[in-house]
Amino acid sequence: MVTSIFPLTAVVGQEAIKLALLLAAVDPGVGGVAIAGGRGRAKSVMARAIHSLLPPMEVIKGNFCNCNPLNPKSWDNLTLENYYANNNIPTEIIPAPFVQIPLGVTEDRLLGSVDVEESVKRGEPVFQPGLLARAHRGVLYVDEINLLEDQIAERLLTILSEGRNQIEREGISFQHPCTPLFLCTYNPEEGPLRQHLLDRIAIHLSADGVLSLEQRVQAVEQVLTYSNTPQEFIAQYGEDTENLRTDIILAREWLKEVEISREQINYLVEEAIRGGVQGHRGELFALRVAKAAAALEGRDRLSAEDLRRAVELVIVPRSTTVPETPPEQTPPPPPPPQEPENEDKGEEEQEEDNKEPEQEPPNLPEEFVFDAEGVILDPNVLYFAQMMQRQGKSGSRSPIFSEDRGRYVKPMLPKGKVRRIAVDATLRAAAPYQKSRRLRIPGRKVIVQQGDLRSKRLARKAGSLIVFVVDASGSMAFNRMESAKGAVLRLLTEAYENRDQIALIPFRGEKADVLIPPTRSISLARRRLERLPCGGPSPLAHGLTTAVHVGINATMSGDIGQVAIVAITDGRGNIPLARSLGEPLPEGEKPDIKGELLEIAKKMRGLGMDFLVIDTEKKFVSTGFGKELAQVAGGKYYHLPQANDRAIAAMAKGAFS
Repeated sequence: MVTSIFPLTAVVGQEAIKLALLLAAVDPGVGGVAIAGGRGRAKSVMARAIHSLLPPMEVIKGNFCNCNPLNPKSWDNLTLENYYANNNIPTEIIPAPFVQIPLGVTEDRLLGSVDVEESVKRGEPVFQPGLLARAHRGVLYVDEINLLEDQIAERLLTILSEGRNQIEREGISFQHPCTPLFLCTYNPEEGPLRQHLLDRIAIHLSADGVLSLEQRVQAVEQVLTYSNTPQEFIAQYGEDTENLRTDIILAREWLKEVEISREQINYLVEEAIRGGVQGHRGELFALRVAKAAAALEGRDRLSAEDLRRAVELVIVPRSTTVPETPPEQTPPPPPPPQEPENEDKGEEEQEEDNKEPEQEPPNLPEEFVFDAEGVILDPNVLYFAQMMQRQGKSGSRSPIFSEDRGRYVKPMLPKGKVRRIAVDATLRAAAPYQKSRRLRIPGRKVIVQQGDLRSKRLARKAGSLIVFVVDASGSMAFNRMESAKGAVLRLLTEAYENRDQIALIPFRGEKADVLIPPTRSISLARRRLERLPCGGPSPLAHGLTTAVHVGINATMSGDIGQVAIVAITDGRGNIPLARSLGEPLPEGEKPDIKGELLEIAKKMRGLGMDFLVIDTEKKFVSTGFGKELAQVAGGKYYHLPQANDRAIAAMAKGAFS
């Protein structure tokens, strides 16, 4: 039967990615492949194409997790109980499975849970396999892994690293193997992938490499031909596909015999150190990639080229010091011809010079990849490494968990009154006891008790609130306000995607006013920012207090998960808080304005609000109290006399990093 999958060899370009997929097919335990790239880069096409190259496999007949009959050490608990002492194990040949994890998957569906129907029949907990059990020894694919729930992604990669899925829940204690070929793709434009997760995947590559005009034309022609006559198109690449499938089968056998020397291990470690790679996963993954590269070419010893490939595919994307490609230089002129020096030598010396060395050349690259004169890396690999440097360590915003709004993430034991019942988890908890309960209470089909109830844990994307507190007093107020206005409008253009909100509180005279309440509306901000008087005293204490109240109210609404207060001031407040609130001042007692400000800063720290002070005053008139204020609040202080809207917006965004 001819498959309808687009052949891997028909994909134009993407040579580094195709090589990485082949190496992962040779050794599925290599650690997985992550492909980053924009829309329409054939990421999913290549993931499905490598699955079509995997050979069929022998499994224990009827086994839910495709256990290998020749490897009893990897069997699940039930298979060990049934077949460990049995020499006549029924087997069958099945194609390698391809399991795709949907973005909305729950933990029960992924890991496995209680089989309600069987548990009711037997009167005891019965395990129902999840997606990870089906994917064992096949392909496990996640599209847009950066949009997968953080907790689910963390649990998934932990199980893949350990190679086993241990379930301890709802009266079940069960384990089964899970060693699939792990592939994932994501679009960086829709949100970055957390560095912690990315570090646990062996190979990271980008599909955003620039194709030439000829290659793009060829890609269009390939797709059109495949759409019109798919079977004829696939038949054109039938021989190449069969050759790759045979190479993978043979390489899996060769892989058992591949050896690596201590000098080669030392080379990989030195390259990881030169690249500033954190942890030891880089060199461990690179070792397996190098061995798979040797096995793919039918060798039992690693060559220098295998080590180069491992460094380029594994270590370079993890490096924090990617070297710039050296500029092309004109080669020096050839040296003038010289007289042969061996004319005056004796015959014995000439014979010794003509002898070739008998020792084998070392299987190490002549230069280190991270040397300035090292090899030119694959453009796709180097591009990915440079893009990862630009992205830095920032990740997506943390979600808000609750029991009233959001997407159903997982069931949980209720704390107090159950607001939303997780029906699936409640039935699974009650299923094993139905048989005995019916004997006590005849006539009822389903008997659920209080201890069976499970509540829903809901999650929704957390927004953030940035509150600008701007000193509108003094002669420099106009410049400060103009910079703050520009920063507000800049941040509002990006607020919709992240559900962020912006607020602006100027303070002058005797009190502060909420000029722009928390909003994502650019039009509202523009209307409110048109006119604003400046000058007068500086009620800094009232401005910060008002910002704290705005932040608390926004958090209580349930849509804001993080609050950052950005104060553009020099810290010199001269109006006490009581005067701003209209309260009487004690007679004969001088107000402690500095103490009030420090007390407000402590409250901000206790509430978990981020605090950023941007001092725009000239250094010779700055008091330095703004820095002290930021330290007490656990925030940051920057002295920027020439701060513009771009710099202020960038610093405000950095408060969430």
